Order: sequence, then C-alpha cells, then structure tokens
Amino acid sequence: MPNIVLSRIDERLVHGQVGVQWVGFADANIIVVVNNEVAEDTIQQNLMEMVLADGIAIRFWTVQKTIETIHKAADRQRILLVCRTPKDFRQLVEGGVPISNINVGNMHYAEDKNQIAKTVSVGADDVAEFERLKALGVTCTIQGVPTESGTDLFTLI
Repeated sequence: MPNIVLSRIDERLVHGQVGVQWVGFADANIIVVVNNEVAEDTIQQNLMEMVLADGIAIRFWTVQKTIETIHKAADRQRILLVCRTPKDFRQLVEGGVPISNINVGNMHYAEDKNQIAKTVSVGADDVAEFERLKALGVTCTIQGVPTESGTDLFTLI
C-alpha cells in the first residue's frame, strides 16, 4: 500500500506553503501533483519545482495515471498528494487510492461560491463532491498551515 502521509486540496498546488511547511510537517519526501492539465504543462511544472528543498522529489500525474501507478510506490516514499479540487480526490478514492483524510487548504472565492473559511470557498459542485467523499468514508479538515488547528469541513457546509 502506498505511504500517503498527507492529501491536500490547494488550488495553487505547489507553492512555498506546500513545498516547505506541509512537506516538513508531514515528513514527506515526494510530492505527487494530481492534475490533468499540469501533467502536460512543463512551465507550471518548472515553477513548482523551484520552491522545493533539495531531496524532495515531485511527480506530475493525471488522475488516471495516479490511480494506475500509486500502488507501485516503495515503502520509503512518503507521499504528499495534492489536487486542486474535491472532484479529483473523489475520482482517486473511487479508483482505489487509499485516502482516508483530506486537508483542505485553499479553494479560492468566485461569484458562484460561498466562503466557509478564511481560505476556503465552495460552490454547489464542490459541496456535492465533498458529500460523495464523506459517503466514501473520507474526512475533510480545513487547515491553512500546520500551526493552525483543523476544522471539520462538514460542520461548515
């Protein structure tokens, strides 16, 4: 079974907060960015690689490649999974990726979304995806940075 030490929703994917604070907090040594668009975009990949400390590996996979490949991970790989949306995580869970808890960090505000926490805004589609994740047995905790205490997302939607 893959050693997934943290699963995080962050619309920015990998930036300083994820690449330094969360990697250190979770003691991860590899980040797997699960995003169909970024998996094909070397410019975005290069920007994300720049924020990582030496010794931290990174992969850019589609949702499908993650489902097909994650179970081949070695035990020594401590994986931080990061996706932009709850839909991506729901697809991973339904595809057999062992995720029991999702750290929800940044979901930006837009006109059709309701702000439920300082850095988290959700629309109807997001709420439906979170409800599907809950039905699959996944807990979802809002936590911007490791020093903050987490809040159960389902108490806010």
